[in-house]
Amino acid sequence: MRKMLRRAREGADRRPGPPGPYVLLPTLLMGLGSFSNLWQGETSNPWVGGLGLLAFNSLYISVVFRGFDRRRRESTTSYVLLALMGAVTVGLAVGYGGNWLLFFPLYSLAVGTILRGRLLGVSLLTLGAGACAVALWQGDHVSQPWTIGYGTVISGAVTAAILTLSETVMELRETRRELARAAVEQERLRFSRDLHDLLGHTLSVVVVKSEAARRLAPHDVDAAIAQIHDIESVGRQALREVREAVTGYREGGLATELDRAGTVLAAAGIEKVVHRSGPPPDPRADALLGWVAREAVTNAVRHSGATRCVFTLDRARGRVRLTVADDGTGPADGAGGGTGLRGLSERLAAAGGSLESGAGPDGGFVVTAELPVTAPDGTTECPAAEPSAADPLDPPERERR
Repeated sequence: MRKMLRRAREGADRRPGPPGPYVLLPTLLMGLGSFSNLWQGETSNPWVGGLGLLAFNSLYISVVFRGFDRRRRESTTSYVLLALMGAVTVGLAVGYGGNWLLFFPLYSLAVGTILRGRLLGVSLLTLGAGACAVALWQGDHVSQPWTIGYGTVISGAVTAAILTLSETVMELRETRRELARAAVEQERLRFSRDLHDLLGHTLSVVVVKSEAARRLAPHDVDAAIAQIHDIESVGRQALREVREAVTGYREGGLATELDRAGTVLAAAGIEKVVHRSGPPPDPRADALLGWVAREAVTNAVRHSGATRCVFTLDRARGRVRLTVADDGTGPADGAGGGTGLRGLSERLAAAGGSLESGAGPDGGFVVTAELPVTAPDGTTECPAAEPSAADPLDPPERERR
């Protein structure tokens, strides 16, 4: 996962970034014709024209640089500078005509960097119409009036479209980075939950069997050795499960956990009772309920001091429910909202289920997990009537160990 995130970042770094304000600076060369008129003395009042040209270029650079900064673009200063630039543009075009009309498309480029949405469209249409009107009034324009108007409108529209597209691309890239980071965090969360549930259960089994081996050693060496063999087997199984959890391919279900629970509970002196009714749960629910059974057994062995633990699996109203009840004093983990039960509650909630835990009506501690029943095609089944106990195809099962 880290490699995937690093590759995504490296790939994003290799991609070209959005265009900067320097891209639009070469467009100022469109004003060379006006500068040529000033240089050759073809313009009346050259000092006024020179100051106007200097003011236009200065305002253009300032507005364009603000347009590429989203925070500064929407400030009042940007709109004031844009308005001043518009006044200079109209004044130079009306006063001199000819090459000075090309300041209209340049001004439109600046407008496209600042304005967006409906205001941009209205401004460009108004500016294009104004450019055509000034060109017709001057009569000595460098091209047809409609060409000046069209160039004015299209310049601002294309500029705004390119900047909007580049900003959207940058947002998508940032979203991709966030998704990559979220995937890493999700994988870390999955691994931490799996590791907690796996090692918590395994260490509880090792402690219980070690205590049993210690008690048996002075009196029955063979039985103590058998317990030690069980510890070795549990350790190997835990090592395999941890490896599977790291790679995300751990497979285990409720039936597997119930089988393992028999040995653990027996070693702790707790009787296991299983009640089943209805068809088996779908694979996803089966895996999640397996985690619930494992955590409930771990808490019962660690904290409850129980002598009996009852597992009840049934289906009602389109939901499959697993209830684990013991006759002990109740686990501190459950009473205090420990990591194990909180993690399971989050897992089940993500799958549309729920987890409840607390003292039972007759004492002891009860953990109840519910999940929606998923059909083979992946849809959630509609609530159905509970199966009859007399149905020969769905008999309840009671198992004691």
